Amino acid sequence: MQYRMNPKNGDKLSALAFGCMRLPKSEAECEAQILRAIELGVNYFDTAYIYSGSEEKLGRILAKNQVRDKVFLATKLPQAYVNKEADFERYFALELSHLQTTWIDYYLMHILTSYLRWNKLVELGVLDFIKAKKASGQIKNIGFSFHGYKEEFIKILDAYDWDFCMIQFNYLDENVQASKEGLRYAGKKGIPVMVMEPLRGGTLVNKLPPKAKKLWDEAGTYSYAARGLRFVLHHKEVLSVLSGMNSLDMIEENAKTAEDAKINGLSDKELALYQKAAQLIRQETLVGCTGCGYCLPCPQSVDIPACFACLNDTKLHSHSYALKWYALLVKDNNASRCVRCGLCESKCPQHIEIRQKLALTKKKLERFPYKLVRYFVRRFMEAH
Repeated sequence: MQYRMNPKNGDKLSALAFGCMRLPKSEAECEAQILRAIELGVNYFDTAYIYSGSEEKLGRILAKNQVRDKVFLATKLPQAYVNKEADFERYFALELSHLQTTWIDYYLMHILTSYLRWNKLVELGVLDFIKAKKASGQIKNIGFSFHGYKEEFIKILDAYDWDFCMIQFNYLDENVQASKEGLRYAGKKGIPVMVMEPLRGGTLVNKLPPKAKKLWDEAGTYSYAARGLRFVLHHKEVLSVLSGMNSLDMIEENAKTAEDAKINGLSDKELALYQKAAQLIRQETLVGCTGCGYCLPCPQSVDIPACFACLNDTKLHSHSYALKWYALLVKDNNASRCVRCGLCESKCPQHIEIRQKLALTKKKLERFPYKLVRYFVRRFMEAH
């Protein structure tokens, strides 16, 4: 495993980090995967309060196998839930309990989207909370995860002496959210960067359009996943890259990639290929949803990520293919249930115009023969 040194404190973090948002439901599978990752040298595990059951599951596994002191543990304050000063302590105590630990190595303000969100926390007393927890040793490093625009990212970086930060970054998103410019700004300030969504929720592996697949296949050597990780790890500002791994094969492959991928390891020719691949993907994508699920739950029970996955499939595959899965996966939680309340848009880290895209989903996928297909799907499910 390749390790990169945190310039702030000297910690040596594995270039590959384990993102725990999409852990398998089976705790036995989870345990096997987490222990194998540790065997392969992964020493940074990232979870969050709002990842349903993730903190508890990770805490039980680390405690049961007595490996808590072998890893750096990261979790996040659900800042959107904080309404008064006492909430800082309340949520932090719950997280320590969930994780069966007495300290958090890397603690983040979760999903900061603007400077105003950070300023609200300051007004509620977050600076005193951070100072006390760092003095007691319960928090070793303080940072934030960001989903917003570059200008706001830079304002937040400048507003506090952060130990680290986390941004979405991949070869498709070089110029959105914090962007490459924000990444470089953090580097100039000496603030190490953790990267999430290096494969854009699997889009850069499982949802590549045919032309992009052809490009990478002809280039040879690396898998689609390895291509995505190598791009992120090429950047010197990146301390570690999070991957939401949920199979042993995925862990083995990503660990091998993280061992080989080096800072400034891509040639100009390879970088040109990444730009070409991104261009080809954008041409075939109707909505830039990563499937993170932050928009949920919908008050009307619309399965927004599934709707958008099927909408994209109308271009990436075929209308009949998309319609089949729309009827099978989305079922009654379809786009036509949307009443345009807009709650989802206020929570979307990608700033997608969800109501508009749901209307497009309805237009493309709920016309004839949708009802007929859904009828036969229901009959099939009842029979099996």
